[in-house]
Amino acid sequence: MFDRIQSLSKEDIEKIHDGSMEILLKVGVQFEDENTLGVFKSHGFKIDGKKVFFTEKNILNAIEASPPEFTINARDPDKNITVGLNNPVFAPGYGAPFITEIDGSRRNARMEDYNRLCKIVHTSKYLDCNGFMMVEPSDVSAKIVHLDMLYSSITLSDRVFMGCPTSPECADDSIKMAEIIYGDIRNKPVMISLINSLSPLKYSREMSGALMRFAEYGQPCIIAPLIMGGASGPIKIAGILTLQNAEILAGITLAQLIRRGTPVVYGSASSITDMRSGRLSVGAPEHLQIISATSQIARYYNIPSRAGGAVTDAHIPDMQAGMESALSLYTAAHNGISFILHSAGILTSYLSMSFEKFLIDEALCGKIKKILNPIEINEESLSIDIIKEVGIGGEFLSHPKTFELCRSEYHSSNIMFADSFEGWSAKGRKRLEEFVHETLKERLSMYEKPPIDEGVENELKGFIERRKKDYLDNIS
Repeated sequence: MFDRIQSLSKEDIEKIHDGSMEILLKVGVQFEDENTLGVFKSHGFKIDGKKVFFTEKNILNAIEASPPEFTINARDPDKNITVGLNNPVFAPGYGAPFITEIDGSRRNARMEDYNRLCKIVHTSKYLDCNGFMMVEPSDVSAKIVHLDMLYSSITLSDRVFMGCPTSPECADDSIKMAEIIYGDIRNKPVMISLINSLSPLKYSREMSGALMRFAEYGQPCIIAPLIMGGASGPIKIAGILTLQNAEILAGITLAQLIRRGTPVVYGSASSITDMRSGRLSVGAPEHLQIISATSQIARYYNIPSRAGGAVTDAHIPDMQAGMESALSLYTAAHNGISFILHSAGILTSYLSMSFEKFLIDEALCGKIKKILNPIEINEESLSIDIIKEVGIGGEFLSHPKTFELCRSEYHSSNIMFADSFEGWSAKGRKRLEEFVHETLKERLSMYEKPPIDEGVENELKGFIERRKKDYLDNIS
């Protein structure tokens, strides 16, 4: 394939690998959780206080155990997803505390916003997976809100959902709720969860503890640092990749120590620090370089990857948001990223969610899926007989084959403008985000809750009620 974006040579990747091995062996990674340290100690790892040191043999053993492809089961089996080295999985935005309104104002996210997003994902033609913490609701106690988000993710959509990784206890809740739906899940992946390291070279108690819980049950995890080049990581891109690689491989090793063969994803949310403002910049071209390199390093280890998404530094769904989001999402898909989190809705460098941008990004996912489809080359598709039949100077618009395929052959979006200037003017000369804002209510009106066994749903409700009482009693 001819591609102008930099391809790392095998020698380049081996230099990054060797640098990471030196860091892991001589500097180590700090784990704040005593149980995690106990796991490493029981497997003979060198430990100094909270620092764990890794040999290359430790790392290669873990890589060998990590599957190159795995399937996650949805409530509707037709919506199972396969995470591997072939087609990308598109998943919605994650972790935004704010909602950006159509007028550019910003407010705290609420639980009703989370529920609306679950409904939009369920009705999507192009998103493959539901999320978790698509927004962080401010109107429910932080101690218990994960239960409401998990319940909505599970019941308002029958797609694959994401688990809650914010603490070992929340991971346990995710597992127990999944077991109410699926029964024994130890050999059946039914969710995927996001584990973030704490750069540079640390894992919090919450993250390593959650990773161990999910790994115990064989549930897939994305191991993903968010390194800010020049702030929480080196200013050089190669240095970011080397540090990121060390952190990811340490997390992957922990997962395989808990349960060999646990599905893992080699992830990245890393980018650079804007040196004028000191803020994370995900709209920077360096972010695209990191996405491309992340996919190549993951393939070197034969492990699925996560990076990219329709992300932007812009605060409203304007032209800047469109440029940055399209470049990031397409780079991830084109360069072989397996699981693309933040595929829809994100503004302000992961901090805000926009319903209008969510629908625009969703349409972008559809366009990219069409681009990635291979062109069919065979006797029928070459159309030689039709070209001979029409001949020189003829037209194909009225040909029976055109009538047969006119509604199905080409990609069509119901939100992108393709009519004439006069047609657009007659509809009020609306900008795309204005038009999408008007269609949002219609989209939500199409939603129908997917069927779920009444007894199972009641059991979920009972579990949530008991767990909320446990959490709130502990507060008092």
